[in-house]
Amino acid sequence: MTETSVSRSAIFSARPTLRIAGQADERLSTLMTAMKMEEHEGGMSTLELHITNWVATGDGRAELAFNSSSSLKLGAELGVYAGDEATPREIFKGKVSALEMVCNYGAPPELVVLAEDGLTAARRARRSKVYTDMTPADVVNAIAGDLSLTPSVTGLTSPQGTWAQLDETDLGFLRRLLARFDADLQVVGTALQVSPRKDVQRGTIDLTLYSQLARVRITADLADQPTAVSVAGWNAKDGSAVKGEASAVANAGPGQGRTGIAWAGEVFSDRNEHLAAPAVYSSDEARAVAEAALDQRARRFVRAEGVAEGNAQLRVGACVKLAGISPQFDNTYYVVRACHLFDMKQGYRTEFGAECAYLGN
Repeated sequence: MTETSVSRSAIFSARPTLRIAGQADERLSTLMTAMKMEEHEGGMSTLELHITNWVATGDGRAELAFNSSSSLKLGAELGVYAGDEATPREIFKGKVSALEMVCNYGAPPELVVLAEDGLTAARRARRSKVYTDMTPADVVNAIAGDLSLTPSVTGLTSPQGTWAQLDETDLGFLRRLLARFDADLQVVGTALQVSPRKDVQRGTIDLTLYSQLARVRITADLADQPTAVSVAGWNAKDGSAVKGEASAVANAGPGQGRTGIAWAGEVFSDRNEHLAAPAVYSSDEARAVAEAALDQRARRFVRAEGVAEGNAQLRVGACVKLAGISPQFDNTYYVVRACHLFDMKQGYRTEFGAECAYLGN
Protein backbone atom coordinates (compact mmCIF):
# COMPACT_ATOMS: atom_id res chain seq x y z
CA MET A 1 0.00 0.00 0.00
CA THR A 2 1.40 3.39 -1.04
CA GLU A 3 0.15 6.70 0.26
CA THR A 4 -0.74 9.38 -2.25
CA SER A 5 0.70 12.82 -1.50
CA VAL A 6 -1.92 15.48 -0.83
CA SER A 7 -0.07 17.74 -3.32
CA ARG A 8 1.98 17.29 -6.48
CA SER A 9 4.47 19.85 -5.13
CA ALA A 10 7.15 19.02 -2.57
CA ILE A 11 6.56 22.37 -0.86
CA PHE A 12 3.08 23.89 -0.81
CA SER A 13 0.77 26.06 1.28
CA ALA A 14 -2.07 24.18 2.95
CA ARG A 15 -3.67 27.30 4.43
CA PRO A 16 -7.45 27.19 3.78
CA THR A 17 -8.89 29.94 1.58
CA LEU A 18 -12.29 31.56 2.03
CA ARG A 19 -14.91 32.84 -0.37
CA ILE A 20 -17.95 35.06 0.20
CA ALA A 21 -20.82 34.69 -2.29
CA GLY A 22 -18.50 32.66 -4.51
CA GLN A 23 -15.79 35.31 -4.66
CA ALA A 24 -12.34 34.85 -3.13
CA ASP A 25 -11.82 37.20 -0.16
CA GLU A 26 -8.10 37.79 0.34
CA ARG A 27 -8.53 39.90 3.49
CA LEU A 28 -10.71 37.29 5.16
CA SER A 29 -8.35 34.44 4.24
CA THR A 30 -5.30 36.37 5.45
CA LEU A 31 -6.82 37.40 8.80
CA MET A 32 -8.14 33.90 9.61
CA THR A 33 -6.20 32.40 12.53
CA ALA A 34 -8.18 29.20 13.12
CA MET A 35 -10.78 27.01 11.40
CA LYS A 36 -12.91 24.03 12.41
CA MET A 37 -15.24 22.29 9.95
CA GLU A 38 -17.03 19.22 11.27
CA GLU A 39 -19.35 16.75 9.56
CA HIS A 40 -21.04 13.48 10.56
CA GLU A 41 -23.17 10.75 9.08
CA GLY A 42 -26.73 12.01 8.81
CA GLY A 43 -25.68 15.33 7.35
CA MET A 44 -25.25 18.86 8.73
CA SER A 45 -21.76 20.29 8.43
CA THR A 46 -20.80 23.13 10.77
CA LEU A 47 -18.04 25.69 10.52
CA GLU A 48 -16.22 27.87 13.05
CA LEU A 49 -13.72 30.54 11.98
CA HIS A 50 -11.55 32.79 14.14
CA ILE A 51 -10.64 36.09 12.47
CA THR A 52 -8.31 38.84 13.66
CA ASN A 53 -10.68 41.81 13.39
CA TRP A 54 -8.04 44.59 13.37
CA VAL A 55 -6.08 46.05 10.43
CA ALA A 56 -3.72 48.96 9.88
CA THR A 57 -4.79 51.93 7.76
CA GLY A 58 -2.67 53.94 5.37
CA ASP A 59 -2.26 56.83 7.81
CA GLY A 60 -0.62 54.69 10.50
CA ARG A 61 -3.82 54.07 12.46
CA ALA A 62 -5.91 50.91 12.89
CA GLU A 63 -9.57 50.00 12.41
CA LEU A 64 -11.96 47.08 12.49
CA ALA A 65 -11.44 44.78 9.53
CA PHE A 66 -15.08 43.72 9.39
CA ASN A 67 -18.06 45.76 10.57
CA SER A 68 -21.76 46.11 9.82
CA SER A 69 -21.09 47.39 6.28
CA SER A 70 -18.77 44.53 5.27
CA SER A 71 -19.73 41.54 3.15
CA LEU A 72 -19.07 39.23 6.11
CA LYS A 73 -22.42 39.41 7.89
CA LEU A 74 -25.26 37.25 9.12
CA GLY A 75 -26.67 35.25 6.21
CA ALA A 76 -23.58 35.67 4.04
CA GLU A 77 -22.80 32.68 1.81
CA LEU A 78 -19.43 31.33 2.93
CA GLY A 79 -17.23 28.81 1.16
CA VAL A 80 -14.09 27.11 2.51
CA TYR A 81 -11.45 25.55 0.28
CA ALA A 82 -8.67 23.35 1.66
CA GLY A 83 -5.68 21.34 0.52
CA ASP A 84 -2.89 22.66 -1.68
CA GLU A 85 -3.60 26.39 -2.01
CA ALA A 86 -2.74 26.15 -5.73
CA THR A 87 -5.45 23.50 -6.36
CA PRO A 88 -7.90 23.80 -3.45
CA ARG A 89 -10.97 21.65 -2.94
CA GLU A 90 -14.25 22.88 -1.48
CA ILE A 91 -14.96 21.35 1.94
CA PHE A 92 -17.78 23.62 3.09
CA LYS A 93 -20.50 25.83 1.66
CA GLY A 94 -23.18 27.39 3.82
CA LYS A 95 -24.55 30.53 5.43
CA VAL A 96 -23.27 32.51 8.39
CA SER A 97 -25.62 31.89 11.31
CA ALA A 98 -23.80 33.67 14.16
CA LEU A 99 -21.10 36.27 14.79
CA GLU A 100 -19.19 36.71 18.05
CA MET A 101 -16.93 39.63 18.97
CA VAL A 102 -14.20 38.69 21.47
CA CYS A 103 -12.17 41.47 23.10
CA ASN A 104 -9.29 40.77 25.51
CA TYR A 105 -6.97 43.28 27.13
CA GLY A 106 -3.64 43.48 25.32
CA ALA A 107 -4.82 41.60 22.21
CA PRO A 108 -6.53 42.70 18.99
CA PRO A 109 -10.28 42.06 18.80
CA GLU A 110 -11.29 38.71 17.37
CA LEU A 111 -14.34 37.87 15.28
CA VAL A 112 -15.72 34.32 15.58
CA VAL A 113 -17.86 33.25 12.64
CA LEU A 114 -20.28 30.29 12.89
CA ALA A 115 -21.96 28.78 9.83
CA GLU A 116 -24.05 25.76 8.81
CA ASP A 117 -24.46 24.06 5.45
CA GLY A 118 -27.60 23.77 3.30
CA LEU A 119 -29.34 21.53 5.85
CA THR A 120 -29.82 24.45 8.25
CA ALA A 121 -33.32 24.97 6.85
CA ALA A 122 -34.11 21.30 7.58
CA ARG A 123 -32.85 21.73 11.13
CA ARG A 124 -35.01 24.80 11.69
CA ALA A 125 -38.25 23.52 10.11
CA ARG A 126 -40.36 21.67 12.70
CA ARG A 127 -43.73 20.25 11.72
CA SER A 128 -46.23 17.42 11.90
CA LYS A 129 -47.11 15.97 8.52
CA VAL A 130 -48.31 12.69 7.01
CA TYR A 131 -46.87 11.36 3.74
CA THR A 132 -49.41 8.93 2.23
CA ASP A 133 -48.78 6.21 -0.36
CA MET A 134 -45.16 7.26 -0.83
CA THR A 135 -41.83 5.45 -0.96
CA PRO A 136 -38.89 6.70 1.13
CA ALA A 137 -37.44 8.23 -2.07
CA ASP A 138 -40.72 10.10 -2.65
CA VAL A 139 -40.59 11.50 0.88
CA VAL A 140 -37.01 12.69 0.40
CA ASN A 141 -37.96 14.36 -2.89
CA ALA A 142 -40.94 16.10 -1.29
CA ILE A 143 -38.92 17.44 1.65
CA ALA A 144 -36.07 18.54 -0.62
CA GLY A 145 -38.59 20.54 -2.65
CA ASP A 146 -39.90 22.25 0.50
CA LEU A 147 -36.32 23.18 1.44
CA SER A 148 -35.35 24.43 -2.05
CA LEU A 149 -32.72 21.68 -2.33
CA THR A 150 -32.07 19.56 -5.41
CA PRO A 151 -32.61 15.88 -4.52
CA SER A 152 -30.25 13.16 -5.72
CA VAL A 153 -31.66 9.86 -4.46
CA THR A 154 -30.28 6.38 -5.15
CA GLY A 155 -32.65 3.45 -4.56
CA LEU A 156 -35.16 3.59 -1.67
CA THR A 157 -38.04 2.89 -4.07
CA SER A 158 -39.78 0.54 -1.62
CA PRO A 159 -41.77 0.03 0.47
CA GLN A 160 -44.69 2.28 -0.39
CA GLY A 161 -46.68 3.32 2.63
CA THR A 162 -47.69 6.06 5.04
CA TRP A 163 -44.98 7.95 6.96
CA ALA A 164 -45.77 10.24 9.88
CA GLN A 165 -43.62 13.20 10.89
CA LEU A 166 -44.74 14.04 14.44
CA ASP A 167 -43.47 17.36 15.85
CA GLU A 168 -40.04 16.71 14.36
CA THR A 169 -37.63 18.85 12.41
CA ASP A 170 -37.29 17.89 8.76
CA LEU A 171 -33.69 16.88 9.45
CA GLY A 172 -34.64 14.73 12.45
CA PHE A 173 -37.44 13.06 10.50
CA LEU A 174 -35.20 12.34 7.50
CA ARG A 175 -32.52 10.84 9.74
CA ARG A 176 -35.07 8.62 11.48
CA LEU A 177 -36.68 7.51 8.22
CA LEU A 178 -33.42 6.76 6.42
CA ALA A 179 -31.93 4.89 9.40
CA ARG A 180 -34.72 2.32 9.00
CA PHE A 181 -33.32 1.44 5.59
CA ASP A 182 -29.61 1.88 6.37
CA ALA A 183 -29.28 5.01 4.22
CA ASP A 184 -27.36 8.25 4.70
CA LEU A 185 -27.83 11.86 3.62
CA GLN A 186 -25.37 14.66 2.95
CA VAL A 187 -25.63 18.09 1.36
CA VAL A 188 -23.15 19.18 -1.30
CA GLY A 189 -23.82 22.81 -2.20
CA THR A 190 -27.58 22.83 -2.79
CA ALA A 191 -27.83 19.12 -3.66
CA LEU A 192 -29.39 16.73 -1.13
CA GLN A 193 -27.61 13.41 -1.72
CA VAL A 194 -29.33 10.32 -0.29
CA SER A 195 -28.36 6.69 -0.86
CA PRO A 196 -28.11 3.36 0.97
CA ARG A 197 -24.83 3.03 2.87
CA LYS A 198 -23.71 0.21 0.58
CA ASP A 199 -23.91 2.52 -2.45
CA VAL A 200 -21.89 5.42 -1.02
CA GLN A 201 -18.67 5.82 -3.02
CA ARG A 202 -16.46 8.77 -2.06
CA GLY A 203 -13.01 7.34 -2.70
CA THR A 204 -10.34 5.49 -0.70
CA ILE A 205 -7.35 7.08 1.05
CA ASP A 206 -4.24 5.19 2.18
CA LEU A 207 -2.88 6.25 5.58
CA THR A 208 0.28 4.83 7.16
CA LEU A 209 1.06 5.29 10.85
CA TYR A 210 3.70 7.95 11.54
CA SER A 211 3.56 9.07 7.92
CA GLN A 212 0.31 10.80 6.91
CA LEU A 213 -1.40 9.19 9.92
CA ALA A 214 -0.05 11.00 12.99
CA ARG A 215 -2.13 9.36 15.71
CA VAL A 216 -4.82 6.69 15.99
CA ARG A 217 -6.82 4.84 18.65
CA ILE A 218 -8.72 1.71 17.58
CA THR A 219 -11.26 -0.19 19.68
CA ALA A 220 -12.79 -3.59 18.99
CA ASP A 221 -15.85 -3.77 21.25
CA LEU A 222 -18.35 -6.66 21.62
CA ALA A 223 -20.69 -4.74 23.96
CA ASP A 224 -23.16 -3.81 21.19
CA GLN A 225 -22.81 -6.96 19.06
CA PRO A 226 -25.95 -9.17 18.97
CA THR A 227 -26.04 -12.37 16.98
CA ALA A 228 -29.52 -11.61 15.63
CA VAL A 229 -32.05 -8.75 15.52
CA SER A 230 -35.83 -9.12 15.33
CA VAL A 231 -38.69 -6.68 14.71
CA ALA A 232 -42.44 -7.29 15.09
CA GLY A 233 -45.52 -5.31 14.11
CA TRP A 234 -49.13 -5.47 12.99
CA ASN A 235 -50.77 -5.40 9.57
CA ALA A 236 -53.93 -3.37 10.13
CA LYS A 237 -55.39 -4.20 6.70
CA ASP A 238 -55.72 -7.95 7.19
CA GLY A 239 -55.40 -8.04 10.99
CA SER A 240 -52.29 -10.21 11.14
CA ALA A 241 -49.04 -10.05 13.08
CA VAL A 242 -45.84 -9.50 11.14
CA LYS A 243 -42.27 -10.29 12.09
CA GLY A 244 -38.82 -9.99 10.58
CA GLU A 245 -35.44 -11.28 11.74
CA ALA A 246 -31.84 -10.92 10.61
CA SER A 247 -29.00 -13.15 11.76
CA ALA A 248 -26.46 -12.55 8.95
CA VAL A 249 -24.86 -9.29 7.93
CA ALA A 250 -26.13 -8.08 4.56
CA ASN A 251 -23.98 -4.96 4.22
CA ALA A 252 -20.81 -5.17 6.29
CA GLY A 253 -19.00 -2.40 4.47
CA PRO A 254 -15.25 -2.40 3.68
CA GLY A 255 -12.60 -4.51 5.35
CA GLN A 256 -11.80 -8.16 5.91
CA GLY A 257 -11.35 -10.54 8.80
CA ARG A 258 -13.79 -11.88 11.37
CA THR A 259 -17.00 -10.05 12.27
CA GLY A 260 -18.06 -8.92 15.73
CA ILE A 261 -21.16 -11.09 15.42
CA ALA A 262 -18.98 -14.19 14.97
CA TRP A 263 -16.83 -13.14 17.93
CA ALA A 264 -19.90 -12.44 20.08
CA GLY A 265 -21.37 -15.87 19.35
CA GLU A 266 -18.13 -17.54 20.40
CA VAL A 267 -17.41 -15.43 23.50
CA PHE A 268 -20.91 -14.82 24.91
CA SER A 269 -23.13 -17.35 23.07
CA ASP A 270 -26.17 -16.25 21.06
CA ARG A 271 -28.02 -13.03 21.92
CA ASN A 272 -31.13 -11.96 20.02
CA GLU A 273 -31.92 -8.24 20.27
CA HIS A 274 -35.61 -7.38 19.77
CA LEU A 275 -36.47 -3.84 18.66
CA ALA A 276 -39.77 -2.65 20.09
CA ALA A 277 -39.81 0.93 18.80
CA PRO A 278 -40.03 0.70 14.97
CA ALA A 279 -43.59 0.41 13.65
CA VAL A 280 -43.72 -2.07 10.74
CA TYR A 281 -46.70 -3.16 8.67
CA SER A 282 -45.43 -6.06 6.56
CA SER A 283 -43.01 -8.94 6.89
CA ASP A 284 -40.81 -7.49 4.14
CA GLU A 285 -40.56 -4.16 5.91
CA ALA A 286 -39.88 -5.85 9.26
CA ARG A 287 -37.08 -7.91 7.71
CA ALA A 288 -35.56 -4.81 6.05
CA VAL A 289 -35.59 -2.88 9.33
CA ALA A 290 -34.05 -5.82 11.21
CA GLU A 291 -31.32 -6.21 8.57
CA ALA A 292 -30.53 -2.49 8.69
CA ALA A 293 -30.28 -2.56 12.49
CA LEU A 294 -28.01 -5.63 12.50
CA ASP A 295 -25.78 -4.15 9.79
CA GLN A 296 -25.43 -0.86 11.68
CA ARG A 297 -24.40 -2.66 14.87
CA ALA A 298 -22.04 -4.99 13.01
CA ARG A 299 -20.22 -2.10 11.32
CA ARG A 300 -19.54 -0.44 14.68
CA PHE A 301 -17.55 -3.45 15.93
CA VAL A 302 -14.12 -1.89 15.29
CA ARG A 303 -13.90 1.90 15.60
CA ALA A 304 -10.93 4.11 14.84
CA GLU A 305 -10.32 7.70 15.97
CA GLY A 306 -7.34 9.29 14.25
CA VAL A 307 -5.51 12.44 13.24
CA ALA A 308 -4.07 12.68 9.73
CA GLU A 309 -2.23 15.21 7.64
CA GLY A 310 -4.77 17.75 6.40
CA ASN A 311 -6.58 16.15 3.45
CA ALA A 312 -9.60 17.78 1.80
CA GLN A 313 -10.65 14.39 0.40
CA LEU A 314 -10.95 12.82 3.86
CA ARG A 315 -14.70 13.26 4.20
CA VAL A 316 -17.68 11.33 5.54
CA GLY A 317 -18.39 8.47 3.14
CA ALA A 318 -14.75 8.00 2.13
CA CYS A 319 -12.79 4.88 3.09
CA VAL A 320 -9.38 4.90 4.75
CA LYS A 321 -6.88 2.03 4.48
CA LEU A 322 -4.91 2.11 7.73
CA ALA A 323 -1.48 0.47 7.75
CA GLY A 324 1.55 0.15 10.00
CA ILE A 325 -0.48 -0.44 13.18
CA SER A 326 -0.79 -4.23 13.65
CA PRO A 327 -2.14 -7.16 11.61
CA GLN A 328 -5.31 -7.14 13.72
CA PHE A 329 -6.12 -3.50 13.09
CA ASP A 330 -4.61 -2.82 9.65
CA ASN A 331 -7.81 -2.72 7.61
CA THR A 332 -10.13 -0.58 5.49
CA TYR A 333 -12.51 1.62 7.49
CA TYR A 334 -15.52 3.72 6.49
CA VAL A 335 -15.35 7.36 7.65
CA VAL A 336 -18.39 8.41 9.70
CA ARG A 337 -17.00 11.67 11.12
CA ALA A 338 -14.49 14.19 9.81
CA CYS A 339 -13.18 17.38 11.41
CA HIS A 340 -10.92 19.66 9.37
CA LEU A 341 -8.80 21.90 11.61
CA PHE A 342 -6.38 24.75 10.99
CA ASP A 343 -4.52 27.02 13.38
CA MET A 344 -1.28 29.00 13.46
CA LYS A 345 0.56 26.44 15.63
CA GLN A 346 -0.22 23.06 14.08
CA GLY A 347 -1.33 24.07 10.60
CA TYR A 348 -3.89 22.03 8.64
CA ARG A 349 -4.87 18.57 9.88
CA THR A 350 -7.89 16.27 9.72
CA GLU A 351 -9.37 14.35 12.63
CA PHE A 352 -11.63 11.45 11.72
CA GLY A 353 -13.79 8.70 13.12
CA ALA A 354 -14.18 5.48 11.12
CA GLU A 355 -15.65 2.03 11.57
CA CYS A 356 -15.16 -1.50 10.31
CA ALA A 357 -17.15 -4.70 10.79
CA TYR A 358 -14.03 -6.87 10.86
CA LEU A 359 -11.10 -7.62 13.15
CA GLY A 360 -8.11 -8.83 11.17
CA ASN A 361 -6.77 -12.35 11.55
